[in-house]
Amino acid sequence: MKNLKFTAFINLYGLVKIPLVLFCSPRVIEMNDKKFVLKIPLNFRTKNHLNSMYFGALGIGAELSLVAPAVAAIAESKQKIDFVFKDFKAEFLKRADGDVHFICEEIEHVLAVIDEAKTNPARVERKMKGYAVVPSKNPTEPVMTYELTLSVRNRSLKS
Repeated sequence: MKNLKFTAFINLYGLVKIPLVLFCSPRVIEMNDKKFVLKIPLNFRTKNHLNSMYFGALGIGAELSLVAPAVAAIAESKQKIDFVFKDFKAEFLKRADGDVHFICEEIEHVLAVIDEAKTNPARVERKMKGYAVVPSKNPTEPVMTYELTLSVRNRSLKS
């Protein structure tokens, strides 16, 4: 039930703030304080001419696997904390020719950045990693690895 509620939260956030997120139909598979797993299905919206996942959909999945827990933490804080990704680095290892699970096992770092921003008026940045798998093909072999720098700033505090 928790995953269903968080999936609804992500889709509502997408509808209001970033409609392209909603277009990819993300679903939360697993979430806890250490790990977040998000699924983007391979379908007519997300696949390219080679019947594998389109680069843009892979980018959305990678970004969401890191930012979804941050958005939830920001909403709970009731502060005006903005976030942006400073950089994005990805390595595509195999074709993503099935539904893709984006996995971030550094959620404690994501939450630490938000916690620090609650009391720090300066911009806070942290580089985080994740990977993607196609469970229907091989649930342990990554098709993609990625690294993003999350940058947050608390507008509620004066610098």
